[in-house]
Amino acid sequence: MAKNFHRREFLQMSAALSAGAAITSAHAAEAESPGANDNRNMGGAKMIWADLLHLSYNMWRDWDNPQGNDLYINRTPNLRFDDALWNDLLAQAAAAGLNMIVIDLGDGVQYQSHPEIAVKGAWTTSRLKEELAKMRKMNIEPVPKMNFSATHDTWLGPYSRCLSTDTYYAVCRDLIAEAAALFDKPRFFHLGMDEETAEHQRGFEYSVIRQHDLWWRDFYFYVEQVEKAGSRPWIWSDYAWEHPDLFYKKMPKTVLQSNWYYDVKFGADERAVQTYRDLDQHGYDQIPTGSNWTFPESFGKTVDYCRKNVSAGHLLGFMQTSWKPTLEACRKRHVESIEQVKAARVSAT
Repeated sequence: MAKNFHRREFLQMSAALSAGAAITSAHAAEAESPGANDNRNMGGAKMIWADLLHLSYNMWRDWDNPQGNDLYINRTPNLRFDDALWNDLLAQAAAAGLNMIVIDLGDGVQYQSHPEIAVKGAWTTSRLKEELAKMRKMNIEPVPKMNFSATHDTWLGPYSRCLSTDTYYAVCRDLIAEAAALFDKPRFFHLGMDEETAEHQRGFEYSVIRQHDLWWRDFYFYVEQVEKAGSRPWIWSDYAWEHPDLFYKKMPKTVLQSNWYYDVKFGADERAVQTYRDLDQHGYDQIPTGSNWTFPESFGKTVDYCRKNVSAGHLLGFMQTSWKPTLEACRKRHVESIEQVKAARVSAT
């Protein structure tokens, strides 16, 4: 199934993964030393003000799953993307002072290594590079995102059902390397990794999750590929909500964290809210994330709370997420999302 599948390479890789001890122990040792990287700070770098936009929105289900009628949730074989809205949002983001856009690529690119996963209408690699150059001219840093959570990987097509096999590792390795090259060795590479639980897949026709050491072995594999490509891994932090002891023992300090909380209560007893403080106390760099999914005040309250409760040396910036496809029907949500970032940024300066 996998293009560029070289048996010798993957016999070697399989042996390394099964042995696993070297990578796992090295990362775990780093995670167990909370002070090891505490002297890291932004070094005078600008605070990050980011928005997450989707090229691909195929995150949740199989092609023709009849459950539900939300066309934005069910997977489709065509790219859901509006060029005019994209251009308008980039212009608005630049004018609002945003300096980073995280692009969820998924199956929205005709990858040279695996063109078979692309949906109809997917961008060519040339088109992607043109768009990235345009963003940089607008002083917007583009960052790639590929979500490898088993709950959000339907964009991988048939390979999402090959989880943790040699074929799967080959495809993931190729895609990470190609995406990093297309983005010219980006500063960060977002790997997703959120919500991989049976509860989150209860409506799926086909459900599969990784648990215990398998989750960590695969996670370390992604991290290794991103680091080989010269970028810093970046993930959602909600694994820590259910497994805090394991998370803080095994999670490398090199991995940038985006804990997320989309409510507006910010009570001391809120598990996700506490995670902002726990990450800081354990010495992790963070880009806290809010959303106008339900509450328009979410992002502003996230910025206010985290500026008071996360140490400046570990607070790299903030990210907003509207969780809507880049379609004209969703313009209002996107426009409001960027305006909310602008308001919070102005208030913070």
